[in-house]
Amino acid sequence: KRMIASQMEAARIERTTVELESRDGRTGLRATGQVVLFPGYLTVYEEGRDDDGDEDSARLPMITEGAAAKVIDARADQHFTEPPPRYSEARPSTYASTLSTLIDRDYVKLEQKRFIPEDKGRLVTAFLEQFFRRYVEYDFTASLEEQLDLVSDGKLDWKQFLRDFWKDFAAAVGEIAELRVTNVLDALNDALGPHIFPDKGDGSNPRICPTCGTGQLSLKVGKFGAFIGCSNYPECRFTRQLATSSDGEGEAEAADRELGINPETGRSVWLKNGRFGPYVEEPPAAESGDKPKRSSLPKGWLPAAVDLEKALRLLSLPREVGMHPDDGKKITAGLGRFGPFVLHEGTYANLENPEDVFDIGLNRAVAVLADKRAGGGRPQRGQAAALADLGVHPEDGKPVKVLSGRFGPYIKHGDTNANVPKGADPAALTLAEAVVLLAERVAKGGGKKPAKKAVAKKAPAKTAAKTPAKTKAAADGAAPAKKAPAKKPAAKKAAPKKAPAKAPTETGA
Repeated sequence: KRMIASQMEAARIERTTVELESRDGRTGLRATGQVVLFPGYLTVYEEGRDDDGDEDSARLPMITEGAAAKVIDARADQHFTEPPPRYSEARPSTYASTLSTLIDRDYVKLEQKRFIPEDKGRLVTAFLEQFFRRYVEYDFTASLEEQLDLVSDGKLDWKQFLRDFWKDFAAAVGEIAELRVTNVLDALNDALGPHIFPDKGDGSNPRICPTCGTGQLSLKVGKFGAFIGCSNYPECRFTRQLATSSDGEGEAEAADRELGINPETGRSVWLKNGRFGPYVEEPPAAESGDKPKRSSLPKGWLPAAVDLEKALRLLSLPREVGMHPDDGKKITAGLGRFGPFVLHEGTYANLENPEDVFDIGLNRAVAVLADKRAGGGRPQRGQAAALADLGVHPEDGKPVKVLSGRFGPYIKHGDTNANVPKGADPAALTLAEAVVLLAERVAKGGGKKPAKKAVAKKAPAKTAAKTPAKTKAAADGAAPAKKAPAKKPAAKKAAPKKAPAKAPTETGA
């Protein structure tokens, strides 16, 4: 169909607005859409439209001005008009790779077949518009395509074309490289001002810090990307994300909000927004020198729905669940970098729901930990899951454990790691077998136990040193083991059997 459509005439479409009035003139209706004057290629093929619900793209019948309208049905529906999408998927296939890259790099997000710009995308766009304006202008692309057409026709030397382009582009890059970071941030602050500092509607300065009331908020760059910070840092440590939403809604939630007073301490509890997202905080007692208590909001908790009760629950973490029945040591539940968990003796076991942190009991916590040690569940990043505790090493009394690592199960003793043999069941491994495997690992130069290696080498060294002294005594039982080298000279004495001496004796006889 696409091939046939490309050889047909273009369609002629008229954009039309139809206004209907009642006979008494008190009621008026309006419809906006398109009237197809000549279908052309649309008879067999029609490219997908950006938005199926777009009112302006609705098809209207051929209507003449002044014609009478016949009412077939009348109903009252409420709807809200929306601006057309910035960009959508209904674009030529040549854009597919470009749009895929924009999504993969989090420059935009796809919602309801529409591309919504993300904060990272806004930053990149503002940077290019401020410092590489020529290369992001619409007419630059058009001019470039014209020159490429001349190259393809042989009317322009391609080497000269590339040389001219690179000369100007390299000069622009060189100018930007000499700028300081502060110069770039100042330019981005001005370009993104309406987005990151929206008007509050009360005439106040949107850049005033809500915490100290005197500092100016501005764009800053940290280890984990861009964020908004106060100019009075480090006295004022107010920070928040670049924006709370891509459409600007919820911007008021970026400011600090007092949730109430902790009845146990009498201190205020606040909801704040930092560079890593929203969190709750209770400041320490005056002149105590303690750090404030903080807790990040779990995934799925909306800042607008957080009240004093929820904040106090978060600040009470980590929570003691109880004592483990096997060793009597404490089990705690808390929220970490990778979500909710229970902890016992260095073993972390993940929980599915953040609410479980507040409700989990001892029996379930023990079961979750047992499942984790048996190899189930998801191990924490950077921490191996314990498969078995074999006991203590007979030489130094340090624990020997079987762990599940990135490359499979292995035995750990101090700083020495030994792989579990292929095909062997890690859970069925005994302490004696583990000690042998660890010794073989040390003998091969593996592990990090130089002290153990030195001890192993000293024993034969001392024996060798004392050998001359013991030779004099010829200790019982030790002599036969040491006489192997001593027999060599005896063999040499027996070699000349004095045959010439025996021969004359026999002759004389």
